[in-house]
Amino acid sequence: MKDIDHPSIATFREYVELRDYAPATKAEYVRYVRTTARHLGVDPATLTEDKVRDFFLQVRQSKRYGPVALNCLKCSLRLFFRDHLGIGKDWRVFEDLRVHRGQTLPVVLSRQEVAALLQAVRSPRFQVCFSLIYHCGLRVSEAVQLSVPDLKGREGHLIVRAGKGRKDRAVPIAEPMLAQLREFWRSHRHPQWIFPAPGCDWRFDASKLDARLAKASTHLSISAVQSAFRLARAAAGLGPESSVHTLRHCFATHLLEEGVSLRLISQYLGHASLDTTAVYLHLTAVNEGRAREVQGRLFHQVHGTR
Repeated sequence: MKDIDHPSIATFREYVELRDYAPATKAEYVRYVRTTARHLGVDPATLTEDKVRDFFLQVRQSKRYGPVALNCLKCSLRLFFRDHLGIGKDWRVFEDLRVHRGQTLPVVLSRQEVAALLQAVRSPRFQVCFSLIYHCGLRVSEAVQLSVPDLKGREGHLIVRAGKGRKDRAVPIAEPMLAQLREFWRSHRHPQWIFPAPGCDWRFDASKLDARLAKASTHLSISAVQSAFRLARAAAGLGPESSVHTLRHCFATHLLEEGVSLRLISQYLGHASLDTTAVYLHLTAVNEGRAREVQGRLFHQVHGTR
């Protein structure tokens, strides 16, 4: 069914723009309300609680939406009705809909697999970008938006601007990674971006790529990085379960294996809670082995057996 921009959706878009949400979050709220309108073929402002309940049942029973999408739908419609329209405050449907998001362990590559992946990348801009994501535990959106002033070579860290939760954070960076970034930047010398976008015209002369990067109007896109990862993953013979975000998981797990504290790793990743970072404790046999060694020493010390 064709999208119709109902007046209530147009005013909801303006309402969301006034809120202090990230741009992607604003777009998702509006998208889910428009999806509801398209699916039901009505102005969503005319829906009753029973109609909303029926819609939730449809998408859950048909399994069209997974837990994440269903929760986004719930939050979007709750914002639309309760906050934007000022109705539905006595509706039970938003409390009745329970979305359980079971915690699954993230995929983590071994150090040898990360090395194989990086070696399989042919394009310097993607190779350096993947290297940076793994080295600093960045989200792909944070890596592609890295700007020249955010590299603090003398201090030995980079600044992630407006990460998740709209928070800035400092992440340590080793000299070899800094050198790799500097070398790549010198190839194009864009005044703002470390990873400028070459543009959408695939017919351009590849020998003039650096000149195109120097004049780029925006940074490398997330989708381009994701596509390059899929190609490199296949070339390296890795399974389809890994993604660009896997490199961030590798950063956390490998640092934990080397004895870096969970608190510091949590800070570098930009997690709001240590509980979020603690999932990596389940992914490293090294730390478990060290824990058993410490337990053994403590046992012998308190029992006087050694």
